[in-house]
Amino acid sequence: MQITKGQVFVWSRNIRLFHWINVVAILLLIALGSMILHSKTFGIAGDGKVLLKTIHVLVGYVFACNLIFRLIIGFVGKGYERWHKTLPFNSGFKTEFTEFKAGKKQAYKGHNPAGKLMVLALLATMTAQMISGLVIAGTDIYYPPFGHYFAESIAIDKDNLAAIQPYSKENVDEVAYQAMRDIRNPFITAHVYVFYCLLFLIPLHIIGVVIAERREKSALVSAMVNGYKYLPKNNTDEH
Repeated sequence: MQITKGQVFVWSRNIRLFHWINVVAILLLIALGSMILHSKTFGIAGDGKVLLKTIHVLVGYVFACNLIFRLIIGFVGKGYERWHKTLPFNSGFKTEFTEFKAGKKQAYKGHNPAGKLMVLALLATMTAQMISGLVIAGTDIYYPPFGHYFAESIAIDKDNLAAIQPYSKENVDEVAYQAMRDIRNPFITAHVYVFYCLLFLIPLHIIGVVIAERREKSALVSAMVNGYKYLPKNNTDEH
């Protein structure tokens, strides 16, 4: 039996822009983060390492602003921008997931149940990475939003904060500096482990998209470019 399909608009411009900005930002952050993590291997030190961290932080700001935008429209947006249509928290999700595993439904207007779980995992890890990254930026190269607070906390002369620079001991109270590093350590640990989680989740997400496209044949990738999926004309899924 041949199923007639037609174009159905699903992904808004907001979602599509978020997705592709996020892809580019994360790829850059992974590349820069890997270089920072293995800076000794690459022979990067001193001003070169500070420059690398500065670029990493600047790209991180783009990533953070984009992610915050997505988190906000999940509450105030429309259609499939909203969380109840994107995350696995709707009242019928358990039944929906059971039917998905049994192969009872072949096409989904939004994310299928496995996709919703992946979105939740990615959003949780990206949010953890954003928060830990902003704290590290403040303790390492004294960048906003926490840099001024940490610079002030370690300054001997609080009227001369400009003297506090990365890897410099000028105007730095050693005891206060060590206390700041102790605060920073768990955020560093979290940032590194969440980085590895993302390295695991991203290929898993790509594999999931390939499997879902083979199963649903609804033009998943192009839908994230033009907003339209190809769905059975009698498809009534609104999840």
